[in-house]
Amino acid sequence: MDGLVVVDKPSGWTSHDVVAKSRRLLGTRRVGHAGTLDPMATGVLVLGVGRGTRLLGHLALTAKVYSATIRLGRTTTTDDAEGEPVEDRPVDVDPGELAARMAELTGEIEQVPSSVSAVKVNGVRAYARVRAGEDVVLAPRRVTVSRFELLANRGTDLDVLVACSSGTYIRALARDLGAALGCGAHLTSLRRSEVGPFGLSVAVGLDELAERGGEAVVPLGSAVAAAFPRRDVDADQARDVAHGRWLPALGQAGPYGVFGPAGEVLALFEEQGGRARPTVVFAPA
Repeated sequence: MDGLVVVDKPSGWTSHDVVAKSRRLLGTRRVGHAGTLDPMATGVLVLGVGRGTRLLGHLALTAKVYSATIRLGRTTTTDDAEGEPVEDRPVDVDPGELAARMAELTGEIEQVPSSVSAVKVNGVRAYARVRAGEDVVLAPRRVTVSRFELLANRGTDLDVLVACSSGTYIRALARDLGAALGCGAHLTSLRRSEVGPFGLSVAVGLDELAERGGEAVVPLGSAVAAAFPRRDVDADQARDVAHGRWLPALGQAGPYGVFGPAGEVLALFEEQGGRARPTVVFAPA
């Protein structure tokens, strides 16, 4: 049972809760997740099972799509609805100004993660330091917000769609939009609809996972083929791959899956210095 499970995470569950539950339902300890969702958030959480856990570090770096609701007029300690209120301000936002401020937060931007994020500071999660009473100020990070679109304006609530790079915090996007508008804001709902090629259309709820068990696991070869470009090799090259040897480069950017002559997935490769090197080898030596 090697591959991926795309789970539709329910609200109120941590990502670790989902992993723990899935371990019991699938009968294996080898389950992990790619990219963390806050307890309040719902939607796509990609789990690796068995050898599929070796894909997770690569999948965590892919683009993500969210639908969210941003409430103007209030800031909170966590930049979302789970935190304590900090300040309330009147909201008088012109539609033109709103569009302009959202445009300013689109593209490559410098974003300061929330102080209660999972970012590590000297090996300790930022949220753990905040809970211990420390004042935490995180360094800005360059992220890419390829889409920040207003879907509906419901008074002080803005329904938005966000497509962004890995490492983007939607809570921080809400916070920064509120700051730019001068009224403050926080996130009240968040649903992740896509992680790379995996979306809600293929996601299963935990009840369905309990019913289907291993049948819900996307096989390793299918998962690699869906998430990465493909390279096919002959039997001689397949033996080289199984032993972790390099291959001639193809001029292919980014990681790609290498498949043997029988269509079996062998490894993930990346090209460097005119050669292709294995980053993850699945085939037994």
